[in-house]
Amino acid sequence: MKSLVGTIGEARGRRMSRVRNQRILALLATVVLAAPLGAQSTARGVAGALRLDQGTLSVPMQIVLLLTLLALLPALIVSVTPFLRITLVLHFLRQALGTHSAPSNQVLLGLALFLTALIMQPVAAEIYQKAWVPFEKQQITLAQAAQEGAKPLKTFLLRFAREKDIQLLLEISRKPAPARPADLELSVLIPAYILSELKAGFQIGAVLFLPFLVIDLVVSSVVLSVGMIQLPPVMISAPFKILLFVLVDGWNLVVGSLVRSFYG
Repeated sequence: MKSLVGTIGEARGRRMSRVRNQRILALLATVVLAAPLGAQSTARGVAGALRLDQGTLSVPMQIVLLLTLLALLPALIVSVTPFLRITLVLHFLRQALGTHSAPSNQVLLGLALFLTALIMQPVAAEIYQKAWVPFEKQQITLAQAAQEGAKPLKTFLLRFAREKDIQLLLEISRKPAPARPADLELSVLIPAYILSELKAGFQIGAVLFLPFLVIDLVVSSVVLSVGMIQLPPVMISAPFKILLFVLVDGWNLVVGSLVRSFYG
């Protein structure tokens, strides 16, 4: 009798665990797919396709869904987070210094990823509290969880998306301008944010190039005036640029300015 009760309890526990995993995958799928496609319609489609209340999502389907999420997640991290601006600025900085392979791409991407996690931590915590916690307690539906989770993300994107870029995307998509900025769809807001971040990254990169460009011009003038034509001026100016960057504590200035630009 005890073994039968234990077997029934284990089966019930496995079923509850399977349903819980399905709910987690469903919410992740909704968050990932709702970003470029729109939260409400995508949430309803995912909820209907998975049939969460009936628990009909099979294990192979869970694997396929998880692999799809893993394939789409890097694109979202690159496009809807500060990762875009940070990587652009670090790339321009390395080009300005003239050190094409130092720091390596892995180091720069790792630094950009951890800085992105630091900046996005408040947004992720707000999404967790407003969307995931009520959804896990079955207080709201999947569509409502997607809508609540999209609100903090929209607030973050609106802070840095330029009005000109938003207007451009509205004209391209032939959608009327909403009454409030918060009513903008993510399908319009995300491309506008990307365009704004590209402009901001190039502006910062141009400013970073100026002092190193001055050093290149001075060294080139001195080398040509002395008559050392066979020696490339870049080889002489590179140590001076690195020395200047180290003396002013360049990494602290650049990283600090980048992170503060998202809190201003």
